[in-house]
Amino acid sequence: MSFIRSALAAAAFLALSLGTSHIASAADPENTVVLTLKDGDVAIELRPDLAPKHVEQIKRLVRDGAYNGVAFHRVIPGFMAQTGDVKFGNMDKGFNASSVGTGGSDYANIPAEFSQEPFVRGTVGMARSQDPNSANSQFFIMFADGAFLNGQYTVVGKVASGMEAVDKIKKGDEADNGSVENPDKIIKAAIEADKK
Repeated sequence: MSFIRSALAAAAFLALSLGTSHIASAADPENTVVLTLKDGDVAIELRPDLAPKHVEQIKRLVRDGAYNGVAFHRVIPGFMAQTGDVKFGNMDKGFNASSVGTGGSDYANIPAEFSQEPFVRGTVGMARSQDPNSANSQFFIMFADGAFLNGQYTVVGKVASGMEAVDKIKKGDEADNGSVENPDKIIKAAIEADKK
């Protein structure tokens, strides 16, 4: 009996070990964006398997330095923090409080890549207008689950670490659709693979 128990324990340990090593090696530096915020770094695992065109655009913008200094212009407590307006949202150069949230980048808009991936705490989705094919550079990070967004917005990734820094992003006025006065910003955005 003790032999069977030992064999089962060894098998369980081996399964856990294999599972752990698989998880540890799952992170892909080429598809990990690190956002430096005032309260720490946020690592986002991008999902090219779900949204290859959106991920490609985000990586291009990160490598262009386009997200550096860009405000979290719309932050709704218990819902999400939105950023990425590289045209009007740069706090270091050319910030336009009346237009922030309406701009994109010099690149073309991206056709929707909706998936079955649910919007839960830590999910990163692409912001868009009423047109489903209008996502460009803006994205949002979920503070909480938001099933009502499922299948309506493109999921591009999830926060792998640093959610506590996301939670500390300055919140906006809920009566004004989350508009933030003197907003926090992305200090720097980088692809993990480029940091070596």
